[in-house]
Amino acid sequence: MHEYYPLIVVGLTLILSSVLFAAAYLLYKRTKAPGDENERKMSDGEVIRRLLRYAKPYRFHFLLVLAVMLLSTCYSIFSPILVGQIEELVKNSFDLPELYRLLAVYASLLIVSLICMYVQAIVLQKTGQKIISRIRLDTFSHIESLSHIQLNSIPVGKLVTRVSNDPNHISYLFTNILVNLLKNALVIVGVLTAMFLLNLELSLMVLCFVPFMAVITVIFSKYSRRVHRRVNNATTEINTFLSENLSGIKITQIFNREEKKTADFRERSQTLKRFKLQRTFVFGVFRPVVYMLYIASVLCLFYLGGKGYIQDQHFFGQVITSGTVVTFYLFISRFYNPIQELAEQFDLLQRSFASAEKIFSVLDIEPAIRDDPDAVDLDSVRGEIEFRDVWFAYKPDEWVLKGVSFHILPGQTVAFVGSTGSGKTTILSLICRNYEIQKGQILIDGIDIRKIRISSLRSHFGQMLQDVFLFSGDIRSNILLSKEGVSDEEIMDVCRYVNADSFISKLEKGLDEPVRERGNNFSAGQRQLISFARTLIHRPSVIILDEATANIDTETEVLIQDSLEKIRTIGTTLMVAHRLSTIQHSDNIIVLSKGQIVEQGTHQQLLAEKGKYYRLYTIQTG
Repeated sequence: MHEYYPLIVVGLTLILSSVLFAAAYLLYKRTKAPGDENERKMSDGEVIRRLLRYAKPYRFHFLLVLAVMLLSTCYSIFSPILVGQIEELVKNSFDLPELYRLLAVYASLLIVSLICMYVQAIVLQKTGQKIISRIRLDTFSHIESLSHIQLNSIPVGKLVTRVSNDPNHISYLFTNILVNLLKNALVIVGVLTAMFLLNLELSLMVLCFVPFMAVITVIFSKYSRRVHRRVNNATTEINTFLSENLSGIKITQIFNREEKKTADFRERSQTLKRFKLQRTFVFGVFRPVVYMLYIASVLCLFYLGGKGYIQDQHFFGQVITSGTVVTFYLFISRFYNPIQELAEQFDLLQRSFASAEKIFSVLDIEPAIRDDPDAVDLDSVRGEIEFRDVWFAYKPDEWVLKGVSFHILPGQTVAFVGSTGSGKTTILSLICRNYEIQKGQILIDGIDIRKIRISSLRSHFGQMLQDVFLFSGDIRSNILLSKEGVSDEEIMDVCRYVNADSFISKLEKGLDEPVRERGNNFSAGQRQLISFARTLIHRPSVIILDEATANIDTETEVLIQDSLEKIRTIGTTLMVAHRLSTIQHSDNIIVLSKGQIVEQGTHQQLLAEKGKYYRLYTIQTG
């Protein structure tokens, strides 16, 4: 009995290690980091199933990879047997021609395996990049489909991370991990089959270590999944912080708050550092444990194999030879290599799952505004707009509009006036269906806007906002916004119509003049004139002007006022303006207060009534 003490010691050590791992997991499971309780948790199976939908169109590519993988797997299974045969040949009856034959077979297997690995890598990389591009495009397109109220609730940095960083992590799944998992499974099955055919006793010995490996791997997967989620959350926090604070860095400098912002950034960086150290610790424990199991199985092999060989023992009628020991030594290496590779790649695997989970959480957001099944396209719009008892709130029971009703005839110019928060800009947003009303009805040319396809509805509107957004590129691209078939001559005609040519013609590169981020190399007035040209080039039927003359110098305002007079002749025009002098010639002026219409009429009619509009006008004119 004493001769089996070494095996008993090894077994007790493995049992104790497994118990300690289980206890550590139960203790760690009770600890929570900020955000853990609100984090959506998908099962690995669900994540894989959803990712495989993207892989389905490329199934023939993966079948090709599977075929070459089977060929390369043959090397892992048969090479130990060949080495064992060489060991027996050298030890017993040395035969040089036979040695050359075995070496030739070994070299052939190796060459075929290398060629298969090359083909596998090339096919997977090309296919994987196509899949990732599809995921990234779907995520971006889905974000575009979200309503304004949904986009306002999600930090921009978070969305940037979902579209840019997270798909890169997923790429390892398709280019490396999933295929290697399948290959490793084939290798394990093949090696176990070969071991059982070669020697049953030693095969059973190897299998004794499998339960311990299974327990440790399951526990580790729980640890790693959680710590990867924390790292992803911390990374998103940093991206969100940078996106916001780099855009507003001028405000930080103006108010001398650099040290405070630096401290905030340092705090977020320290959080990310702490979680990354936790991840390093988890993998730093798992890899040595896997290696410990490998060494323990090798020691048991040498003990049992050497004991059986020296004492000439038989087990189930099978003899242990030196060739058997050598072959099993290599088989054990082949058996544990896939598991060790999994340990090395588990970092990428869990990072991929965590990133996929984040992306799917965005894709699972149902757009708040959708086309009705029977929605129609509008070939043209006359510009008749009607609000019927419209109620709207951004937050439940906090009404911004309360029973608003009005009727605008085609071609009219209508202005909305009122104090901040009265609902002026909200009305303009609702007409374009940027938000969904809670009660009432909005009609365009007598058709409920919910019965019109959103893209068709918005294509007939041109909006000019107070805060003009210009994209990085050049003036031409900012005017066209991907509209095709428009010549430079047509662009300049529109620019002359809205007086934008007054500064564009003076630029060194004209329409090709570079536009930096957000157009910060142009003045507010120049950006507004580019916005006018952008609107008219798309030939809208209804034009919306929201504080288009705010924060503009007097000289530029003269140009813009002239442009506005021309624009009003194009179609129905809706205006919001605090400067009442800009709306005096409107066909109708609607005065709002606390989400309700309190007055409406022409400029002269409202002055004669001496109500709210009269008071506002008197204050401005002194």
